[in-house]
Amino acid sequence: MPVCSTPPALEAFFRTLRDVIRSEITPRAAENDRAGRYPHASIQALKRCALMKAPLPVALGGLGFSQALSQEVFLELGMADPSVAQIYKVHDDAVRELLSVATPEMCRHLAERICADQAMIGMALAENGKRAVDFGHVVSRPEGEGHLIDGRKIYATGAVGADLLLVSSYDVVAQTMRLDLLPSGTPGVSFEEDWNRLGQRATESGSVILDRVQTRPEWSVLTPQSAPQVHAPLRYQNGFSMILVGIGLAALEAAAAFVREHSRPWASAGVNEAADDLLVRRLFGEIGAELAAACASARTAAGLLDVFEHGGCSRTDVAIPVYAARSSASRASLRAGSDLMSALGARVTDATYGFDRYWRDARTLSLHDPVEWKHEEIGRHLLTGWNPAPGLYQ
Repeated sequence: MPVCSTPPALEAFFRTLRDVIRSEITPRAAENDRAGRYPHASIQALKRCALMKAPLPVALGGLGFSQALSQEVFLELGMADPSVAQIYKVHDDAVRELLSVATPEMCRHLAERICADQAMIGMALAENGKRAVDFGHVVSRPEGEGHLIDGRKIYATGAVGADLLLVSSYDVVAQTMRLDLLPSGTPGVSFEEDWNRLGQRATESGSVILDRVQTRPEWSVLTPQSAPQVHAPLRYQNGFSMILVGIGLAALEAAAAFVREHSRPWASAGVNEAADDLLVRRLFGEIGAELAAACASARTAAGLLDVFEHGGCSRTDVAIPVYAARSSASRASLRAGSDLMSALGARVTDATYGFDRYWRDARTLSLHDPVEWKHEEIGRHLLTGWNPAPGLYQ
């Protein structure tokens, strides 16, 4: 995988970040997966290199990363530890979303907290409604200078270790949705240890209980003038594609090393080294080509996010490439985590190698947005000229 070009002003930062990924994130990934708990040490390592302020504009003390550059970080973290990548992705997405809807005063307040403390944002937005887009089960009502929030959130990625927790609720008095940031340690917030999934185990994306949680007015996000970014859902989706590509590339790299160091050639191949087996080479070449195409597709879509933000293309011009990237990234990563094992031999199934985690992580992430609906939406656009309207998953 060719390394992306970085702005000259950020070259030193990226050298430091890649050193941290190589020396502190990658070595802990297998153990993080086995433990299935929030990767505190890995996140602290990212904080020490100041990654939390990457999505903040330079004017607010940040590093001013473009969307495409942040998504390259998702890819590189995805290769090292996809759970860490997803936790950081939540922070990056949340910062960008908050800066687009909050008041200038709150944006400054948030930026100061992130820059001074390397504060990380987690999310508690999803609710256990009949449909994934059903909200309103977590409610709030005015109390004192703020509001009291009650209810239960699910799939709360990054919440356990967050310094600031972004929570949505339905204000039953104003009959409108609220967004509030809750500082770590806020009374009434508790975390259920109910995350026991096939993959992405270290995200600890379990449930959050909110029991008469008092909000603070200085951390209230929305105003009557707030309007969400129409391309935000596309950014979220393409971020998952970048992590999926990272998982696939990591599986390819691990498999290649395994063939060279451990695999035995099949007798019918008539060779002394597994790496000289023509069928092994063909499989690696085919999956490598699929991952290269998926990587290029996801990178192209990431770049279009920035083009759209600067008025250079329509939302549909971004959406269809994002859907296509999601399709190719899902398929390529799943195949890398599964089919490559057929070339490695039975000994790769030993738990010592932990090769199964690549497929488990890819399978779990790939279910976030059903890829078959991406195919339907691409087909609808091609056949009818349909333009996808902004929506939570569209």
